[in-house]
Amino acid sequence: MKSKKRIVLAYSGGLDTSIILKWLQEKYDAEIICYTADIGQEINQKKIISNAKKLGVNKIIINDLKNIFVKEYVFPMIRGHAIYEGVYLLGTSIARPLIAKDQIKIAKKYKAYAVSHGATGKGNDQVRFELGYHYFGPKIKIIAPWRIWKLKSRTDLINYAKKHSIPIPKDKKGAPPFSVDDNLFHTSTEGKVLENPENSAPEFIFQRTASPEKAPNKPTFVKINFKNGDPIGINGKKLQPSKLLEKLNLLAGKNGIGRVDLVENRFLGIKSRGVYETPGGTLLIHAHRAIESVTLDKETMHKKDKIMSRYAELIYNGYWYSKERFKLQKIIDLKKNKVNGSIKLKLYKGNVSIQSRITNSKSYSMKKVSFEENKSFNKTNVEKFINFHKKKLRNLQ
Repeated sequence: MKSKKRIVLAYSGGLDTSIILKWLQEKYDAEIICYTADIGQEINQKKIISNAKKLGVNKIIINDLKNIFVKEYVFPMIRGHAIYEGVYLLGTSIARPLIAKDQIKIAKKYKAYAVSHGATGKGNDQVRFELGYHYFGPKIKIIAPWRIWKLKSRTDLINYAKKHSIPIPKDKKGAPPFSVDDNLFHTSTEGKVLENPENSAPEFIFQRTASPEKAPNKPTFVKINFKNGDPIGINGKKLQPSKLLEKLNLLAGKNGIGRVDLVENRFLGIKSRGVYETPGGTLLIHAHRAIESVTLDKETMHKKDKIMSRYAELIYNGYWYSKERFKLQKIIDLKKNKVNGSIKLKLYKGNVSIQSRITNSKSYSMKKVSFEENKSFNKTNVEKFINFHKKKLRNLQ
């Protein structure tokens, strides 16, 4: 008997991907392998396995990628100070390339002819997933149900689920639910009342940050230790990348730090409003810029700032594996070996402030910057410097 073809589905165990699972079984008469990447999201392995088995799935794969996610994706992005459109720390964007890479790895292992995802037809994630699929498995077929099936609305999905006895969570009956994505780095919430930019975000949607007004009345102090450009510990204690980010998430979250409400320009040309929570990532961005300020020279720092916008845009658009992103990463990491030391932060009611910068680097000279008279800085050269730039200014007229 000839075996069925195989499709690897990125599966969360929720309503949407369970519907996609059943739809794939019907339309393609294929064996579906359910794949879940554990990148620190709220995950119920028993539920994932149970829901998949109820729909006749025999092969269910859940891979723990938390440390890889933080070390090889989040940390390089932090080194580049990547912020999209001034505020977004790219929490969803940076997760998709890793999921796509591992999903293709599974597809090759089990000789699947296709992969599938649950990203909607209007969003950025379909682009991010499929660029990753193409990079690692250009000959593997991509099935994007939201672009080809006849289910056009939330009501259609609910009716399809009822027809096939797929469990429907109570909050998903009737009106469309909030669209929520989470991982170890962030949580995003979109849809419903948020679609109208005039509406304030309701407090109940925030999942990992306290309201600044209800945060503790006393500040929290934390010291982040860096080596070769990456955080390696908290308050002098070394931690694995995922554990370090978990700890910072808790510290920042309880102090109401890391909330962003923005209307962003999607890659596909649509403006979309999202509410993001990136507590630990907010601390890392502040601390990393601070440690670089006392360890790197001006030219290196300014060069990084010049390319940051493009670097962030590449990540947002799904070009993590592009030659251009690789090239920019080399520029970003050129002197990361000099970025060593510790930054002490004060966390208080939604705010982050730098308390101290500790390093053995010689980039910062107290003698040169001191207001006390000293011989380490030659003031006679200042006039020559100014005269040079006077001539340069005239030449630019």
